[in-house]
Amino acid sequence: MTRARILGTGLAVPDRVVTNDELAGIMDTSDEWIRTRTGIRERRWVREGETGAELAHTATTRALDMAGFRASDLDAIVYATSTPDHFAPGNGVFLQRRLGAATIPAIDIRTQCAGFVYALSVADGWIRSGLFRHVLVIGAEVQSTALDVSSRGRNTAVIFADGAGAAVLGPGPDDGSGLLAFDLHSDGHHAEKLWVDSPGSMYHPRITAEHLKQGRHFLAMDGKEVFRHAVARMPESVRAVLVKIGCTLDDLNLLVPHQANLRISEMMQRELGLDGERVYNNIDRYGNTTAATIPIALDECVRGGRVRPGDLIVVTAFGSGFLWGSAAIRW
Repeated sequence: MTRARILGTGLAVPDRVVTNDELAGIMDTSDEWIRTRTGIRERRWVREGETGAELAHTATTRALDMAGFRASDLDAIVYATSTPDHFAPGNGVFLQRRLGAATIPAIDIRTQCAGFVYALSVADGWIRSGLFRHVLVIGAEVQSTALDVSSRGRNTAVIFADGAGAAVLGPGPDDGSGLLAFDLHSDGHHAEKLWVDSPGSMYHPRITAEHLKQGRHFLAMDGKEVFRHAVARMPESVRAVLVKIGCTLDDLNLLVPHQANLRISEMMQRELGLDGERVYNNIDRYGNTTAATIPIALDECVRGGRVRPGDLIVVTAFGSGFLWGSAAIRW
């Protein structure tokens, strides 16, 4: 079977920069408190009326340009997001419409922070099987509109942010490059540790005045439990995906982790015994953009010269669900 390869990448973030000091002016927090606990100094939030599909479109245009493609060259879209612009349909079709692409399939997957890794696995399977040749993979989120921007919600409001990243995938040459292997997992026992409870189809109506009063429509997180599981599961998954391709940590050129919290990344780095040159972090500038963190970071690495032909890269993520996983890529 033909192995899928990343042919182009792109990113897009809102132009609105929200600093820690700005948040400190509207809730009980401080720049020092946020930096110490998360490593974040600023993040990007959308302006009113700006949508996830718009961000995804900008990121896609940049990825297509790098690949030397037009929208008409795409055969399918896999759009990872936990924050679609509407309850239904998913954002994939809105992106397809913006691109002016043909009536190609466009699916959304709701695997939150692990969304881009899971989306890569879907696109890789389609390309390997010969079902589609060129597949657009998107990780995009607008989290700011799901945040309780008050002292009550400060534990999440200071962390999450908005942005989009894109990758154009296609069949690569038979030279050992491309997407090599995946390691994917879930554990629903912890689903309520990081979630948005309402609106939901289990409620009638899907959201009530009481839900709003209780703040159940805001993103809620048990930070300690998420941290505890993340620092164990991501290193475990990185090792597992390397074993699948017969490699070790010594062979790894670059690790691009989900940007959940700088403390998580630093603990994972120590656990794996990697030096700072082999781990990429940008959470200080963008915050946690959920499904968009990995493709945003990957695009920065590609355009910044951190990735060279022949390099072995692993991307890894952990988040709501709990869902986690890794992908090994030979550039």
